[in-house]
Amino acid sequence: MATEAEVGERLRQRGWRAAFTVAERVNAWDALVSAIERGYGDDIYEYTNDLYCRNWLHEAWLLLDEQVVQLWTPRIKALDDRYKAATVDDDGQALDQFHGLLGPDLWWWRRHPRILTGDLGSSLRSVGATGTAPDTA
Repeated sequence: MATEAEVGERLRQRGWRAAFTVAERVNAWDALVSAIERGYGDDIYEYTNDLYCRNWLHEAWLLLDEQVVQLWTPRIKALDDRYKAATVDDDGQALDQFHGLLGPDLWWWRRHPRILTGDLGSSLRSVGATGTAPDTA
């Protein structure tokens, strides 16, 4: 298994725009989950771009040494649980209209925010997504 720095560089070589650290991607996942809980304000394209921070963590977990995985897993699991609580599982039907679904193990792509607001909410509603408005959440 590889160190955190080696994994960041390996993933950058595979096409990620930077040699991210686990802390950077966990913080990005935390920020996205917090934004979803409040009512995500950007558009569908920014949202799908933001979801890739969780993809990076998924890819990194397959390469990282066990000590790093054990250190970060509780925080990621807590964020995953918050994400699940703040989103609706629709088997990816809404997001698939804007961004093709990725692998079956990437479960976060099969959910959409529960609070549908702004441009993202309009886009998701236009393809049949259901949720709540921010003032009724």
